Amino acid sequence: MTQKPPDSSKQAPLSLAGWVTLTILAAFLLVSLWYAMQVWTSMAGVQLSGWGWTFLILGVVVTTGLGGGLMALVFYSSRHDMDR
Repeated sequence: MTQKPPDSSKQAPLSLAGWVTLTILAAFLLVSLWYAMQVWTSMAGVQLSGWGWTFLILGVVVTTGLGGGLMALVFYSSRHDMDR
């Protein structure tokens, strides 16, 4: 007699703790978006020079690239079994 392996294509529904966690994270997201909008609208009179915009954009690009590069290294090391 051979036993069939369990069907891994079915996903278990979220438990109560999962739904609570998702609700809390969604609330954090909404509060942070509300706060960002408050700060953005309160800075109506602030002027930013060309150098300011340049370094602001450069900071966003470098930070995003660094985060993406580190995540790529995490996935690469996991795929090649270097996490021991």
